[in-house]
Amino acid sequence: MQKNQQLEVVIEDLTHDGSGVAKIDGYPLFIPNTLVGERALVKVVKLNKKFGFGRLVSLLEESKNRVEPPCEVYAKCGGCQLQHLSYEGQLGFKQRQVEQVMQRIGKLDVEVLPVIGMENPFRYRNKSQVPVGYVNGKLTAGFYQKRTHDIIDMDTCLIQDEVSDKAIQAAREVFEAFGVEAYDELRHKGVLRHIMTRVGKSSGELMLVLITRTKELPFAKEITDQLVKVIPGLTSVVQNINPQKTNVIFGAETRLLYGKERITDTIHGIQFAISAKSFYQVNPLQTEVLYQKALDAAELTGEETVIDAYCGIGSISLCLAKQAKQVYGVEIVDAAIQDAKRNAELNGLSNAVFETGKAEEVIPRWYKDGVKADVIVVDPPRKGCDEHLLATILKMKPKRVVYVSCEPSTLARDLRILADGGYEVGKVQPVDMFPMTTHIENVVALDLKADAVV
Repeated sequence: MQKNQQLEVVIEDLTHDGSGVAKIDGYPLFIPNTLVGERALVKVVKLNKKFGFGRLVSLLEESKNRVEPPCEVYAKCGGCQLQHLSYEGQLGFKQRQVEQVMQRIGKLDVEVLPVIGMENPFRYRNKSQVPVGYVNGKLTAGFYQKRTHDIIDMDTCLIQDEVSDKAIQAAREVFEAFGVEAYDELRHKGVLRHIMTRVGKSSGELMLVLITRTKELPFAKEITDQLVKVIPGLTSVVQNINPQKTNVIFGAETRLLYGKERITDTIHGIQFAISAKSFYQVNPLQTEVLYQKALDAAELTGEETVIDAYCGIGSISLCLAKQAKQVYGVEIVDAAIQDAKRNAELNGLSNAVFETGKAEEVIPRWYKDGVKADVIVVDPPRKGCDEHLLATILKMKPKRVVYVSCEPSTLARDLRILADGGYEVGKVQPVDMFPMTTHIENVVALDLKADAVV
């Protein structure tokens, strides 16, 4: 096989990022925008020692699961990876993905239940953040083109709330009218870096966040007045200042330009106050489903002490607190803990205690101080649980562990460790929080085996 060679291949599988996999004499070739069962003419674009990459030239035989992507910029944009696959096909792909990593990485013979999908898998995101730049001399706010920092000139995104689309484009027009300069990341010049929106689905509130390189926002009052005038239902306008030469979106300093510092949303009857920088699940409909599955997995009777590691702003903790005797939440980000405390107070829940710190350091101290958890809930970032936290769980021996995961591979790795430490791994329930993308959330309960109790 040689670079630039054209080959006729059959797609046998999909990778975790949605690319098709063809094998030539056992050598894997990864080809984006192809589906299992398709016969395709592809061009070899890169060859490594163990695998290569190809580009689709033409489809010779299409999958029955192939659909026409409804998004006009899908071929350019890197935001979605699976719009060319039917939604039923997406759910099947995600279930197989979880099954494969459980077997390959976790060496676990566990049942993976069918993925819980959405009735309407579009317009689900309550948060949108887009970079600002120039396309053909015009101020533009849109997503980056695949594998580049070139901004796509677009005015709608089919997985974002329509309110966000309209607010971002209205804001772009206001900034263009006032001549505010977009940020140039190569020269580290200009003012406006990103525009972000947050929508409270239950409250109908809308926050607009303007991320700037400079503390000074030219015509700040006039721009704010115009934004309030042209964007219906605008509840809050916030400026975040990020003077650093970095890909990180937010800076340390945030200023309120108009309205309230926080908007509100409700999950499972719990009201949450959400600031510009709060971590909050982006798909509120499926968050209800995910949290219900976590609550079901915990099997609380009202007598349990529960620890929520990686508690964020307390979204799962406070749902647990309605059904548990006592909840302890820990999170490394202090701003999130302050949000969690505020949300507990907002909902009159006095049986939830929150502390800032590393879970693997705080939880052992709680244990030493006499906190005996009946249930531990973990909802870690993509890298999974810290190994010291897993060791702490195995030492504490709670009767049940509920693992909520956004990354199947690290979930499988951690489940293996807990299984080797004396836990029985239950059925895995995937929940599709991010339709049209390759991401998948999972919930699984683990019970301490009788012979592991000391």
